[in-house]
Amino acid sequence: MILQALYDYYQRKPDLPHEGFENKEIPFVIELNKNGSAVQIEDTRTPDGKKKRAKNYLIPQAAKKSVNVAANILWGNAEYVLGLPDEKKLADKKNKRKEEGYGDRLNEMHAAFVDAIRALPESVQADEGVRAVLKFFDRTRPADLERFSEAWKEIKTANPNMTFRLQCDLELVCQRPAVIEALTEAASVQNSGGICLVTGKATEVERLHPAIKGVWGAQTSGANIVSFNLPAFNSWGKEQGANAPVGTRTAFAYTTALNHLLARDSRNRIQIGDASTVFWADKPSPLEDHFSDIFADPPKDDPDRNARALKALFEAPHQGVAPVKDEHTRFFVLGLSPNAARIAIRFWHVGTVAGLAKTIQQHFDDLEIVRPAVETPFLSVFRLLVAIATQGKSENIPPNLGGEVMQAIVAGLPYPSTLLQGAVRRIRAEQAKRDTRTGKLVQNVTYARSALIKACLNRQQRLVGTTEKEVTVSLDYANTNSGYRLGRLFAVLEKVQEEANPGINTTIRERFYGAASSTPVTVFSNLMKLKNHHLAKLENPGRRVNLERLISEIVDGISDFPPHLRLADQGRFAIGYYHQRQALFSKSTEAKQGD
Repeated sequence: MILQALYDYYQRKPDLPHEGFENKEIPFVIELNKNGSAVQIEDTRTPDGKKKRAKNYLIPQAAKKSVNVAANILWGNAEYVLGLPDEKKLADKKNKRKEEGYGDRLNEMHAAFVDAIRALPESVQADEGVRAVLKFFDRTRPADLERFSEAWKEIKTANPNMTFRLQCDLELVCQRPAVIEALTEAASVQNSGGICLVTGKATEVERLHPAIKGVWGAQTSGANIVSFNLPAFNSWGKEQGANAPVGTRTAFAYTTALNHLLARDSRNRIQIGDASTVFWADKPSPLEDHFSDIFADPPKDDPDRNARALKALFEAPHQGVAPVKDEHTRFFVLGLSPNAARIAIRFWHVGTVAGLAKTIQQHFDDLEIVRPAVETPFLSVFRLLVAIATQGKSENIPPNLGGEVMQAIVAGLPYPSTLLQGAVRRIRAEQAKRDTRTGKLVQNVTYARSALIKACLNRQQRLVGTTEKEVTVSLDYANTNSGYRLGRLFAVLEKVQEEANPGINTTIRERFYGAASSTPVTVFSNLMKLKNHHLAKLENPGRRVNLERLISEIVDGISDFPPHLRLADQGRFAIGYYHQRQALFSKSTEAKQGD
């Protein structure tokens, strides 16, 4: 099903590389004159943040190397093109080669590169650009290129990919019509060796599928979805690709489509934790255009990008019908993660545009909670995951969680229990956290964590079924859950302490939040006694009466301080605390009805 959908996507996109070719970044281009002399070495890289990024070219498809020597046609790294040793490999103590053995391998790699060009049809070798390349190898040694000092220094240390261009030409030598025609013709030659599982047609079966690149954490050289590289994976005497026969053209189509979706600048991919997530529709759809803007973290200079994307989808443009009403266009979401030399399928979802739009809207409805004015109304998945990561660092996001969360969103499933556990755990762990610059306490029950807890609790209640009331967007005076009430009470007691001691550096939250949210009976009796002392210090009698009345109203719904709160009620404690804090600090608290 996955390969079929990717194959269909390739057929839908006529601008993707045709068979036998691929798009690849080439950092350096050796420019030759007709006599084969190097005129210059062009550095195609341009600044991209703190790094440099090379220009993308359409070039002949890379050879399947594995551990063997296999040269590409008219392009390759410095080891193949120039026979130049890779200084990083030589300096690596863990993989250090013997100098003589490495030298022999370099000669073999360079010879294979030249032989691959000489093996091209005579009509190709007669091409002016190809002749110039062959003359270059006849008369040029690597040392002759040292005069291009700046580029040469980079080539020696980085072993980059390189190719050739004829002076005054715009296209590369490997893009000249004679080369393209010959390689396209060679790729079109098919022998009938089996039945393709995807198309159902008799065709030549691909033995080794092209590599998939762009999956975060996978090998830089690429990995495979379909791969049989050990005897234990084979069956019925079949080897490698014959165990799951996919036609050569089909394998090229689906890998080209997936590499296009995974490209660095692709609008069809987002990184959710350790899951590289790609998405596409079986025909053009506005959801395909806005999907990444909805879920990805917006840039700092455009914090409202998520809101605009959602508005563009769910509001009918002018007098037309909202694009999310499309119940006929299928939409695919694929989550991938690295697994040694293979790629693991983390999740695979197939639905309609209308169905997916419904689950997306439900996700943001579940997350909706009262918030400070400075906060964005739509939280990205990345921000939700970072909210439960230690020290708020992305590298500390629990493994596999990103894919599980994304699957829950698109399929409308309950959120993984790890989310609720992580949010409650981080709140307790950071009850005494202070700002490293100012030394002041940092709020531990944050907007993102509160939204996450609300979403987890409500979705669990709705899909699994519990007797508990759903958590509302804002303060709910009618909620009698003991965890929620105790959270509200704790927030008011903290507020009383802050008003009784203006500028106080340490509040009850720093010392007692963890115990109050898990074993209330151990701390609330003392806190209730302490609040009488704080109320007595308030100079404004009207304010004192109001706070006492609020405390009484909350306590009236609590029959006793429980000895222990289960995880879900610890989450409700956090929500009650957050709701009450927002209400206490808002300009108006007159409305006493939750949303």
